[in-house]
Amino acid sequence: MQTLNQCLMRDDFRVGADLDAWFARGGGEGLAKALDDPAAIIAEIAQADLRGMGGAGFPAHRKWAPVAAAPDGDKYVICNGNEDEPGTFKDRFLLEHTPHQVIEGALIAALATRANHVVLYVNPHQSVSLAVAREAVKQWSGHAQVAAIEKWIGAPLSLGVVPSSGLYIGGEETAVIASVEGGFPFPRRKPPFPAEHGVHGAPTIVNNIETLAHVPGILRHGAQWYRDLGLGNAAGTKLYSLSGDVLRPGLYELPMGTTLETLVFQHGAGMLQGKEFKAVFTGGPSNTLLTKRDLDVALDFDSVRQRRSRLGTGAMIVVSEGTSIVRKVADYVSFFAQGSCGQCPPCKGGTFQMMRLLNRLDTGRGVPADLEALENLCSVLPGSGRCGLIDGAVTVVESSINQFREEYEALLMA
Repeated sequence: MQTLNQCLMRDDFRVGADLDAWFARGGGEGLAKALDDPAAIIAEIAQADLRGMGGAGFPAHRKWAPVAAAPDGDKYVICNGNEDEPGTFKDRFLLEHTPHQVIEGALIAALATRANHVVLYVNPHQSVSLAVAREAVKQWSGHAQVAAIEKWIGAPLSLGVVPSSGLYIGGEETAVIASVEGGFPFPRRKPPFPAEHGVHGAPTIVNNIETLAHVPGILRHGAQWYRDLGLGNAAGTKLYSLSGDVLRPGLYELPMGTTLETLVFQHGAGMLQGKEFKAVFTGGPSNTLLTKRDLDVALDFDSVRQRRSRLGTGAMIVVSEGTSIVRKVADYVSFFAQGSCGQCPPCKGGTFQMMRLLNRLDTGRGVPADLEALENLCSVLPGSGRCGLIDGAVTVVESSINQFREEYEALLMA
């Protein structure tokens, strides 16, 4: 794992489940400052411009503020560590190597919103992450800072670990809530939003593991420190999961706003020998592909959106010339088809039909009508599901056709 040791992955922060070691290295200082003035926490988070690192880049303070404003009673902070999308492997690193940073961030969120339940929601397929999270949570039991939070909120604070379903769809925030309630992770329509009606109807924050891991540093060093870590108008750092046809794949913590070219050719050491850069699946396989024309793009939420793509989780799956885009897209749509919960027939049926058509095209059995049918599905399916799964599948298919139509047409039978 490669890092600039700036914020999340500092070598001296990698203490696993050892809470004493975490405090010996400066852990707890962010929470201590938060306890001095709990009412100022959300304003500090807003000034830092902390975004949600799980995909959407939604400002964290806008999730927290309505929960803080809700009347006292049961409120939840959920640390979302379901992480199951291909090419994304950042949250498991944080849970395994610096879980107390995540927990401290969640406790600060609970303090800011007067929440009395904190839940670490962890993918059970990541057995090491789950075991470390459980041990780390156990060590906070009875700690003086937890007692101080309880005094502020006027209620006992529960801190626990809930294994997720292990399903891809289980990471969507309303599906997370359904799982924490003990049910199947069926996504729900919004509104109401979790901040209004979450776990058992209580106001709920669902934040990604990486998002919460940034919080202690912001409270410890201040919003301006965090903003200064980024490049251009971007704030903070980002964990980029780099994989695919590069010489040095891995997890890189870099300033938010680092260019795609810098990530791939400097930190990733460039392409495999004899290979040329062709494209990259950004934020996992559910976004618009970026090509050679986009190597100069700054990898932050706003800049990538201007290229009609999304930064997503920060996953960058690099593809070289000579690799079939159709084959890659067929594999990813198969993943989406298998991951669909089946609650929305257009999603379940639509992903299956796209998978079937892509496999026909990839194996040279496709005809022009198959490509036309694929394009028709891309026009009618968006917005037909309760979550973003079908939209993500359509986005990657539509983008691949737009960017690499000649590859599709070359596979068609006469």
